[in-house]
Amino acid sequence: MYERQRGITFVGWLVMIVPIALVAYAGMRVAPVYLNYMKVARALDATASNVRSDDSLNREAIRTTLIRHFEIDSIEYPMANDVSIQREGRAWTLEAKYEDTAPLFANLSLLLSFDKVVHIGG
Repeated sequence: MYERQRGITFVGWLVMIVPIALVAYAGMRVAPVYLNYMKVARALDATASNVRSDDSLNREAIRTTLIRHFEIDSIEYPMANDVSIQREGRAWTLEAKYEDTAPLFANLSLLLSFDKVVHIGG
């Protein structure tokens, strides 16, 4: 007989592997949602760099530029019309505030909230 047991049992492997597998699976389900957020953030930044702040700049010109960037990056959610465009004095603020879900198992999903704010001029 052995004086001490060596190695790890099957139950020990399960205790180690199952949490790691769950985290990896959740990461795979969440990754596309974050990649979409990165495209939205890039579109907002590109819009801010393409339009210049002056007195002739208006909401429609900003929205048109934003829609073009959303079409180029193939962003389907959120829609370009869901982005808030507000004027604050001489500056403009673009804000994409939205929630997205990443389904995990059956009726279990992860809810992710995003809020990207970009300032133009000022």
